[in-house]
Amino acid sequence: MRHFQFYNPVKILFGAGQIANIAGQIPQGSKVMMTYGGGSIKKNGIYQQVTKALSGFEYVEFSGIEPNPCYETLMKAVEIVRKENVDFLLAVGGGSVIDGTKFIAAAAYFEGEDPYAICTENAKVRKAVPFGAVLTLPATGSEMNCGGVISRRSTQEKFAFSSRQTFPRFSILDPTVTLTLPKRQRANGVVDAFVHVTEQYLTYPVQADLQDRFSEAILHVLVDNGLRYVDEPEDMDAASNIVWACSMALNGLVAAGVPEDWGTHLIGHEITALTGLDHAQTLALVWPGLQAEMMEEKKEKLLQFGKRIWQVDRAEEAICKTEEFFRRLGEGTRFSDYPQVSDPQAVIEQIVARFKERGTLLGERSDIDYAKVRRILESRK
Repeated sequence: MRHFQFYNPVKILFGAGQIANIAGQIPQGSKVMMTYGGGSIKKNGIYQQVTKALSGFEYVEFSGIEPNPCYETLMKAVEIVRKENVDFLLAVGGGSVIDGTKFIAAAAYFEGEDPYAICTENAKVRKAVPFGAVLTLPATGSEMNCGGVISRRSTQEKFAFSSRQTFPRFSILDPTVTLTLPKRQRANGVVDAFVHVTEQYLTYPVQADLQDRFSEAILHVLVDNGLRYVDEPEDMDAASNIVWACSMALNGLVAAGVPEDWGTHLIGHEITALTGLDHAQTLALVWPGLQAEMMEEKKEKLLQFGKRIWQVDRAEEAICKTEEFFRRLGEGTRFSDYPQVSDPQAVIEQIVARFKERGTLLGERSDIDYAKVRRILESRK
């Protein structure tokens, strides 16, 4: 018998026009800070919708949160929160903006010397500024969970954190906001959600039949709608299904009572920190190598995955079918697909050295050591 908890307090407002309902979700009299990224929301009309909805509140803005949110940038926002006595945050963006806003919310009340300890030392978050989210890019599921991943430019590191204090109070999911997303960002979102599910599913059997079927349902939705979503921006049926699938992929539901891997993500984080590749690009690169390296350990679930998702009978075929799907979406799956990574071997050596120095062990059984990480990455050149 397995013991587990499933907790998710996020209120979801789903559908076209839901941005107009922001005012009813924020406590009256709040001083709000709206956070966003590089300004694309001002070009696609989302900014105008949000500011109209905030017209009854005193609010300030903080822009410039990077695609891989940087500690150094986020601490500037923390200073504003403290100076301006901001008591509610509103993240308007994709997973990076929402992740960054979670960190701002937690760091604003952090009492230690360096708030990055929340990421590196699992320092407890005792209190956080309440916040909501307006999702503009489906991918990470950050709009419906309490975790985030933050980079530190000065050390070229990227670490995750989570706390029950950093769940959004509400999230608005309007599929029409995906209309103007570039093709690359669409593909990234599908790959990110797909790998999120497999990190919680491709481990070993524990007779959690319902969780397996939940996971397989999400994977089928991503496969059935992914190419249409990437290639046909005006297909709102595909967009709606992808938006919801991305949220469900990482809100705790499919993880309830099952082992989890996260090796692909943790290796990918290092690649992003050292090279600047998009998060999902690193997942597409690492995933086939990790599954091949750990094929014997994961064989039962890989066979189930292959049969139920790809209708194939061999673990190798299941891995190949998935890599083919990533490539059809437009994602590179090898270092050679990314010419901006001029010296892959040097990157591999740095990552292996980091894992060796930290004594890092990855995977659902903590059996992926630095030597296996080397083999995984060298297979992807």
